[in-house]
Amino acid sequence: MEYNQKKLLDDFERDLYEALEQKISLNPILNSFVITVHRYNIPVSLINSFLDSMKADLHKTDYNNAEELDQYIYGSADVVGLMCLYVFTNGDKVAYDELEFSAKKLGSAFQKVNFLRDLKSDIELLNRQYFPGFSYKEFDEEKKLQIVNSIIQDFEEAKIGLKKLPKDARLAVYIAYTYYLELLKKIQKKPASQILSSRIRLHGFKKIMLLAKALVLNSCNLI
Repeated sequence: MEYNQKKLLDDFERDLYEALEQKISLNPILNSFVITVHRYNIPVSLINSFLDSMKADLHKTDYNNAEELDQYIYGSADVVGLMCLYVFTNGDKVAYDELEFSAKKLGSAFQKVNFLRDLKSDIELLNRQYFPGFSYKEFDEEKKLQIVNSIIQDFEEAKIGLKKLPKDARLAVYIAYTYYLELLKKIQKKPASQILSSRIRLHGFKKIMLLAKALVLNSCNLI
């Protein structure tokens, strides 16, 4: 069954802004979000950017240059990290400003890994191409390496800030960081043809091992 996606998103956007204005919603998820936004003074501009990227998914299927892709990633991923950072730093503007760049880089790394992992479904189900200048029909080892190397750089810059996060937030972020980094390593080892034909995943046991390692490193204050 097909739904009117634009109408559903428009309705959600209207309900969200009304809830932000009234500071309450009967939708429990929206209500929790609204409480968080007001408690931690999260700028509406971040929410606007997120919604802009979600709207782009309704009609945009190709990203023709780095600026377009960066704008989409900023709204779909970076701002999520920035909203979390407002919570993590709890009003400490100096700490927020110091960690803002790394938070955006972590969001970008996560999103680009998702793009690589989901190449098959993006092509076959959504007819969507995110990486500019890359034809999926010509996706090969060289192109894969270029993308992977750019993501590795994002992870390296993100880790600088991750280490400086408040201790009560660092573990959760580090667990997500290690999961996505391990997923990238697995993608890196797979032939380009396999990335195009199947969705790369981490097995449950591997996830448990990553979690255990993160807990040990955190308890020893080694993150």
